[in-house]
Amino acid sequence: MGVEGGMKCIKYLVFFFNFLFWLCGIALIALGIFVQIELRNTLVMTGPASASAAPIVILSVGVIVFFISFFGCCGAMKENYCMVTTFAVLLTLIFLVEIAAAIAGYIFKDKIQAVIKDEVQVEMNSYNSSGTNPFDELQKEYSCCGALNYTDWFNVTQFKPSRVPRSCCKNGTECTNHPTPENVHEEGCVTKIEAWLRKHIVIVAGVALGIAFFEILGIIFACCLMKGIRSGYEVM
Repeated sequence: MGVEGGMKCIKYLVFFFNFLFWLCGIALIALGIFVQIELRNTLVMTGPASASAAPIVILSVGVIVFFISFFGCCGAMKENYCMVTTFAVLLTLIFLVEIAAAIAGYIFKDKIQAVIKDEVQVEMNSYNSSGTNPFDELQKEYSCCGALNYTDWFNVTQFKPSRVPRSCCKNGTECTNHPTPENVHEEGCVTKIEAWLRKHIVIVAGVALGIAFFEILGIIFACCLMKGIRSGYEVM
């Protein structure tokens, strides 16, 4: 016996919200790819894990949401109690994981600058002036120089006592041997990268909040559908 009346409406609502989840999963996958590309273009981290952690997490959640939503759609259309129950449980677990991730992100947000500074400093110490360096592209793209300011280069062996790479120069001027606030980019790359991350984290937060809202509605509707399907079984 299929669900009737109001429960049939719930059934289609569950299907509709799962379709939205499916779209959200695709959006997260696309966002993860975008973040991965931007991170690699912005800074070559010293460790593979630190460079890929954030986009991999986003990609993983996107893939999970994608498959769970497909699972939920099938359960709703087939009025399968077991599938709908499994969907509701998995969706609840994802919601709880997202809350835990948000709390962890808030707790460790103040460590972002320290991590970026360490990574930038390592890149500066391994700078090779005889070849192509990703750090040069970074300084040109963000119009920055050094970690906190251009004087950080004075502590790098090959640039002692007071030299900087050509990528620090303003508007193509010559500043490598005589850097001054007038001919080099004074602001450090750590500040610029941190500002970029804070700007783009708003996009991630917005997507996450939207998905969390739909997840709550999906869980509620799934529970209602479970109750309706269960009642149908009991009538039989």
